Amino acid sequence: MNQSRIEPPRTVGFVGTALFPLNGMIGAGIFALPAVLYTAVGGFAPWLMLIGGILFLPLALCYAWMAGRFEHSGGSVLYGEAAFGRFVGFQAGWARYASGIVTAAANAHVMIAYLAALFPALEGPVAASLAVAFVIALITVINILGMRASVGTLGLLTAIKLLPLGALVISALFAGGDLGRITLPQFSAVESVILLTFYAFIGFEVVVDTAGEMRNPKRDIPRAIVAMVMTVTLLYMAMIWAFILIGPETADETNALAGAARASMGPIGALAIVLAASFSIGANSFAAGIALPRLSYGMAERGLLPRWFEYVHPRYFTPSNSILFYGVMAILFGLWEGFELLAVAGTLIRLITYIVVSLALPVLEHREGRIVPLHLACALFAVASSIFIAFQAEPRAWIVLGGLLAGGALLYWIAARQEPEFPIEQA
Repeated sequence: MNQSRIEPPRTVGFVGTALFPLNGMIGAGIFALPAVLYTAVGGFAPWLMLIGGILFLPLALCYAWMAGRFEHSGGSVLYGEAAFGRFVGFQAGWARYASGIVTAAANAHVMIAYLAALFPALEGPVAASLAVAFVIALITVINILGMRASVGTLGLLTAIKLLPLGALVISALFAGGDLGRITLPQFSAVESVILLTFYAFIGFEVVVDTAGEMRNPKRDIPRAIVAMVMTVTLLYMAMIWAFILIGPETADETNALAGAARASMGPIGALAIVLAASFSIGANSFAAGIALPRLSYGMAERGLLPRWFEYVHPRYFTPSNSILFYGVMAILFGLWEGFELLAVAGTLIRLITYIVVSLALPVLEHREGRIVPLHLACALFAVASSIFIAFQAEPRAWIVLGGLLAGGALLYWIAARQEPEFPIEQA
């Protein structure tokens, strides 16, 4: 191990840790999903969301139990390597990282599209692309300035996006609406819509990539994952109930939640929801912009990427090279009109990573001679659900996935010739 290298300090406590899974899950979906679920299953929608949260919990628990074993940055890279070797660990990290860069560009475009409804000057391909580049560059600069500055900014963005949603829920209590009778939908309807509830929780895993800068990652990350999955489930249920009480007649509008806010709080309420949506997507992108450079930093620590990615700024104590690389690549994809083809594979790649992490738990426990029945059951359920959802993907997503994995294999044989900076932790 290189004794002279600088390591980022551990400055993030539990509250800061919890911001990562919260913002990883809460992006644009919460502004669209209430209307979509209500249209599909009516008054049963809040309870379907609860079922979705319960079904997603085994996967979250697998991540929580794995996070309790490790204290360095890298997340899925460490988990995959510990259970299946360096090649699988590299592929788990590389696929997640590559898809994350493309998703960052896609999310920035969605954020600008929301803002363009309020600021028409942002419309048009040139203006939109420049705005996307500015947003990503701003995230990059703040991220370089230190983890404290990044977490503080993330906390501010979280407050901005949650306050209007809270106001909408409160206004629904005085709307005088009726929740109506709960009618169980046909099973075929539930089967198709339950996939939407699963996607509502994807993104919680960004927190494990930043473990190296958490004060007590083995304690705080598992607690933050479980607590935030439960919190997001309840928040979605509250938003759906509010939507039903205020007036589901806006369900056919492009921004149904803004329509509901207009009905209960007037034009200012609708404006607040639109702004909240843009800031929500911004916070989601910001959380990823903090976490994914720590993923490439963690891969460099393991000798799976060139040491260049491991450089830590001597003044700000952040992995500045990894942050700059992430920002530049995200901007380039944001300027390229054809990046949507790669973005299609983003969710599929995450599901592959979910499978690797879930399987890693019983493999490590078997190696230690102490398989926990609850852990095994959750891992098998998480793998089964991930495989089921993965096979709903379009054929072109599988083609892109294959290309990314092939590219990752090539990079592995080029870069992964270095010794790791530390041995894999043992619980």
